[in-house]
Amino acid sequence: MEAAVNKNKRLKDINKVRWITVTALFMGLNIAMSSFGIPVPGGHLYLCDTVICTAALLLDPLASFAVGGIGSFLGDMIFYPAPMFVSLVTHGLQALVISMIVSKAQKNDNKKHFVTALTATLIGAVIMVTGYTFGRAYVYAREAGLAGSMIKLPYEIAQALLGVVGSLLLCFKGGLIKLFKRMELN
Repeated sequence: MEAAVNKNKRLKDINKVRWITVTALFMGLNIAMSSFGIPVPGGHLYLCDTVICTAALLLDPLASFAVGGIGSFLGDMIFYPAPMFVSLVTHGLQALVISMIVSKAQKNDNKKHFVTALTATLIGAVIMVTGYTFGRAYVYAREAGLAGSMIKLPYEIAQALLGVVGSLLLCFKGGLIKLFKRMELN
């Protein structure tokens, strides 16, 4: 009996270590992907949304918030500090909502799970675009305000959609969901 209790404790400890490790790995990826962007006419597209949405589809809500919110906050603090609090709230909320929607869905039926994941990431994209549009207007209120923020709206939408498509490809076509099911992180 005592051996079974010790085995269960070891398994819980291993899962805690895995949870922390995977969360930290995704946070590091988020920070790295926020350090550079793909140049497009008039701006840049950052790949951090793909990391945030992927983490939100795979991890529990707390870990997802840490990856999205804290990871984005740290990335902005290192590379471009002006919008770091906007990133904390916007990407944190985005990841949290996606993860909460997906975690409530049945993960057994792959087709239903994909539709739920698509819906959740699109809702997350709306949160990200809205949060950054109004957040940018607030942060840069003296310079440009809401009108200046609206100029960046197409880039925010493109970045959000890149995150949706990239995360769905990684999770469903790339096999990350199957890998995470085998690891039993939650």
